[in-house]
Amino acid sequence: MAVPASGASSRRQARERALALLYEADIKGADLGAVLDALPVAPDPFTTALLGAVREHRERIDGLISGSSIGWEVDRMAVVDRNVLRLAAAELIGFPGTPSAVILNEAVDLAVGYSTEDSGRFVNGVLATVAGLVRGA
Repeated sequence: MAVPASGASSRRQARERALALLYEADIKGADLGAVLDALPVAPDPFTTALLGAVREHRERIDGLISGSSIGWEVDRMAVVDRNVLRLAAAELIGFPGTPSAVILNEAVDLAVGYSTEDSGRFVNGVLATVAGLVRGA
């Protein structure tokens, strides 16, 4: 997926915005497309690309997360954790040029920043397995 190059800070902000939009759609029980359509200003290109990858690969993503999180069904996870995992899994699948370590580190930072310290460890463990399945890493 081709996305204009941008700095690490703006990519971090794009990931945070994507997480917020995924969270909003999840909490409202709304289609992500409807949430995006209701925005007065479209998100930046990287945010849009991340959300497109989540939408395109959602079924596969939820299967990977469910299969990688022993004892946790996706719909029973904390809302923030579930959406951080979806976002990072989408990036692992749709953005092969981004190193897995960067994606995992960013996801852990999001989980710790917006959920709990324990969420960081949970997200890291699940995503390490997902990355191995997706990228063989």
